[in-house]
Amino acid sequence: MPGVASLRRRQYYAHPQNQFWRLVGDALGEELATLSYRRRLAVLKRRGVALWDTVAECVRPGSLDARIRRERPNDVAGLVRRLGVRAVLLNGGKARQMFLRHAAAGLPAGVYVAALPSSSPAAAAISYARKARRWRQAFSRAWRRPSG
Repeated sequence: MPGVASLRRRQYYAHPQNQFWRLVGDALGEELATLSYRRRLAVLKRRGVALWDTVAECVRPGSLDARIRRERPNDVAGLVRRLGVRAVLLNGGKARQMFLRHAAAGLPAGVYVAALPSSSPAAAAISYARKARRWRQAFSRAWRRPSG
């Protein structure tokens, strides 16, 4: 679920200290952080990356994911089935928790799922270098062709 800054600007990961665009850019080998929002989305689309919330609606005072209550999930499993998505990469622990609660059981067999360290400025316990390494590994695995 987008935080206050993202909702206000109507852009995913709009908080200036959120590392999402830098992490995804590193993982894709693209410089996203300096692009306009419209151009960032165009690069993701060109590279076959979709961006969607696990939670469609919720009650959350402020921007901390730990404060999410009374969530209504998006149909992530349905989207994965309809579009033939091969990988689902989750940004942080709360996304993982919500995904496991609401979507994981409905996924088709063989879909790669990875929970990544959060890009949020609140997740400062893990260094950027360590986060970037985990994000690169997950993106690399997501793009590998299935054998056989």
